[in-house]
Amino acid sequence: MKQRKTTSVTVGECIFGARHPLVFIAGPCVIESRRGCVALARRLVELSQRLEVPYIFKASFDKANRTSIDSYRGPGLKDGLEVLREIRERFGVPVLTDIHESHQAEAVAEVVDVVQIPAFLCRQTDLLVAAGETGRVVNVKKAQFLAAEDMEHVIRKIESTGNRRILLTERGSSFGYHNLVADMRNLLVMRELGYPVIFDATHSVQRPGGADGRSGGDGRWAPALARAAVATGCDGVFIETHLRPAEALSDKDNAIPFRQLEKLWRQLMEIHALVQS
Repeated sequence: MKQRKTTSVTVGECIFGARHPLVFIAGPCVIESRRGCVALARRLVELSQRLEVPYIFKASFDKANRTSIDSYRGPGLKDGLEVLREIRERFGVPVLTDIHESHQAEAVAEVVDVVQIPAFLCRQTDLLVAAGETGRVVNVKKAQFLAAEDMEHVIRKIESTGNRRILLTERGSSFGYHNLVADMRNLLVMRELGYPVIFDATHSVQRPGGADGRSGGDGRWAPALARAAVATGCDGVFIETHLRPAEALSDKDNAIPFRQLEKLWRQLMEIHALVQS
């Protein structure tokens, strides 16, 4: 693996890269309702403005990789994009969402600022190429089964489109059944591939399929892993949050309660400042 000089990536007023402030990506796992999503977005934007931190809102319009056929997936492409468009325009905040099929890329790119590739799909060549061809920033989550250095091949697929607006996200590695382990070295290895790195705190504590037909997790450990990742060195932190996590329709065991975010964000900002110094 040839080490590259890390480039910075800009999303609205957020800049991912060395010597820039830590970027926060946060929102619900999935759009449960327009009203609820907009209400959470308003609180997140207000918090980011009060703390003066770079912020990107995230939410999924469809969770196509749920464990069970009976699990809630979301409102779908058309209705989901309408909600994301409203949030982007009403609050003036960049928006991120994921795609699962190539044909979704163009429509999604018309609404959002960052097109995300789910971990399970990060080797799907056609999906990566479609995302790259939109010209939008592409955030790729490293698969649980993939070595960090193998993300070099993922990068090359996107770069083949001429798009070099790429972000790489660590979200844990498979460790036996129903368990993930976050190896902080992966952040350092992926940064050597030449692009900014993000740590997904909530999915790194997930227990895939480990809760009787759905994914469970240990959300109480997410803040600790976020602090460890920022101390190791990353350019952004990805957090799923909810006003009432126990009632969330997806990943309720992993979401960090909104009321805990301010304290956590302040801690992460302090750690990041120390690392940069």
